[in-house]
Amino acid sequence: MQSGGRQAEAPGRGPRVLVVGGGIAGLGAAQRLCHHPAFSHLRVLEATARAGGRIRSEHSFGGVVEVGAHWIHGPSEGNPVFRLAAKYGLLGEKALSEENQLIETGGHVGLPSVSYASSGVSVSLELVAEMARLFHGLIDQTREFLQAAETTPPSVGEYLKEKIRQHMASWTEDEETKKLKLAILKNLFNVECCVSGTHSMDLVALAPFGEYTVLPGLDCTFPEGYQGLTDCIMASLPKDVMVFDKPVKTIHWNGSFQEASAPGETFPVLVECEDGDCFPAHHVVVTVPLGFLKKHLDTFFEPPLPTEKVEAIRKIGFGTNNKIFLEFKEPFWEPDCQHIQVVWEDTSPLEDAAPALHDAWFKKLIGFWVLPPFHRASHVLCGFIAGLESEFMETLSDEDVLRSLTKVLRRVTGNPWLPAPRSVLRSCWHSAPYTRGSYSYVAVGSSGDDMDRLAQPLPSDGKGAQLQVLFAGEATHRAFYSTTHGALLSGWREADRLVKLWDP
Repeated sequence: MQSGGRQAEAPGRGPRVLVVGGGIAGLGAAQRLCHHPAFSHLRVLEATARAGGRIRSEHSFGGVVEVGAHWIHGPSEGNPVFRLAAKYGLLGEKALSEENQLIETGGHVGLPSVSYASSGVSVSLELVAEMARLFHGLIDQTREFLQAAETTPPSVGEYLKEKIRQHMASWTEDEETKKLKLAILKNLFNVECCVSGTHSMDLVALAPFGEYTVLPGLDCTFPEGYQGLTDCIMASLPKDVMVFDKPVKTIHWNGSFQEASAPGETFPVLVECEDGDCFPAHHVVVTVPLGFLKKHLDTFFEPPLPTEKVEAIRKIGFGTNNKIFLEFKEPFWEPDCQHIQVVWEDTSPLEDAAPALHDAWFKKLIGFWVLPPFHRASHVLCGFIAGLESEFMETLSDEDVLRSLTKVLRRVTGNPWLPAPRSVLRSCWHSAPYTRGSYSYVAVGSSGDDMDRLAQPLPSDGKGAQLQVLFAGEATHRAFYSTTHGALLSGWREADRLVKLWDP
């Protein structure tokens, strides 16, 4: 095997680099490398027919809906996605305002405009605000265990439940109100599951929870769709860099591969695609989602990954958060309504009863966001649902989902004649073959160190061997995992690593 980046090259020729995956991490790495003269031999192998990965905007209902990433979290100067979006002119005036960039949300989801209970009555927004203050205060406390050598309990969920039990001792209301408070808290737990991309907060590790860094700025959206950002990055790449419909089967590394068109030259890596095509390379940047890595761990790398990297991939959490869009002919909500909360009165975060998914999957739905009105008379709600219930929802037909949610909306609004939505669109990230979920979280039994281990290039001994396999993607960013800005920064990080190797 050739060692050292430069010796493997004929004079005046740059290294061959392959990027596996055309999401924002892969596109970010490719854009960075294309701007450097050494990297003229670059390909991005994308498994599907489109770039963007988990950024996916679709034209539907007469407008654009985000099937994947929805908001820029913390849109301010410290966020590279915000800076790029501003540079490309993709954001509205409000999002760009200094005032918007200074707002500190603490990473918490804002209060609903209206809260419906499952018995068909409206819940007092004062009570909702009181429970949100309690819950958000407790979430803030969970971020303070960062330096703790050991935490009891081990999970965010168990800590929250312990604290809620303590608070309940001072509640003086009647039993009905106490039960309603618990039901509101259960909704807030479900919201947090969507934020963390997990089935239950009991699966999220307490000690490292505070490592996730919340940037200032009021979360904002792209008026014309998030995919405008990845489209702009892609448009800046040389024409032949992107190769679509090219799923990778196996990355052979630590080898000595040859190619007829480059006699006398050896390459340490060979990327074998599902269609039989093989691409020799000096460096491969792997940006596939953690969910895909978990599923294909045994076959995706040859030789297999080192044990500590395998352990990291197994231990880091990767869950599902899906959206369900419902289109109505006429809105049943008020003109200024932005966010509808749904509270199931028979639920409590302190009870672990797992109802049959078939009968109660929709109880995990946290509510609906009202999308800005589209060009034609189209009024759209976007519901969020995480965890096993979300994965079960993917197995149902559109008709089943529409029927269930029509029943839910009729029940919670107390209007049995509420017109049914006229159409439904939903994401199915768990069953998407090249994604297998939504995004990562630090699971009980893992820590930020595992994300760092996942990010380490191979070979890991680093004894003069060139950087053969590099890793990027949101799950490799210790402070910004689960975000598009974490993914973008990780792509830049690996591109910079290669630039440093070739331009010391």
